[in-house]
Amino acid sequence: MRVIGVDPGLRRTGWGVVDVAGTRVRHVANGICVSEGAALAARLLSLYRQLEAVVARHAPETAAVEQTFVNKDAAGTLKLGQARAIALLVPAAAGLPVAEYAPNAVKKCVVGVGHADKDQVAHMVALQLPGAKFAGADAADALAIALCHAHHARSADRLAAAIARSDG
Repeated sequence: MRVIGVDPGLRRTGWGVVDVAGTRVRHVANGICVSEGAALAARLLSLYRQLEAVVARHAPETAAVEQTFVNKDAAGTLKLGQARAIALLVPAAAGLPVAEYAPNAVKKCVVGVGHADKDQVAHMVALQLPGAKFAGADAADALAIALCHAHHARSADRLAAAIARSDG
């Protein structure tokens, strides 16, 4: 299974792709889509086109996107939500199932604690994907989201197999 993780942002949207085979996870690629243009619509369009090219190039089978957290700046939260919509729309338009994970759930899955800082997340991602070079912190976060989804998908597969065994 090939998974793309997306860490949405209006200025910088991180992405990371991993291949999952049983318990093995292999780094495929990662990067950052940097929005271009002065107007909000132009910036969103540039993110859309860049992420669309990433999905076309790496052909993931499923996607995972980090949920938006609400902060004190309502306008900033709204803009982040618009970038997140692009992160959901691109894989959905490609026909991929899209999962969503809260930031604390991603940190808990990858680091073991829900309030880990960015450096701790990047360190644990590097341990799980040896040799991977990150395009930046946003790309490392996107790989963490992909790893979280891979973990949840493996758990769901194990549960489905156990249920099938008990029914048979």
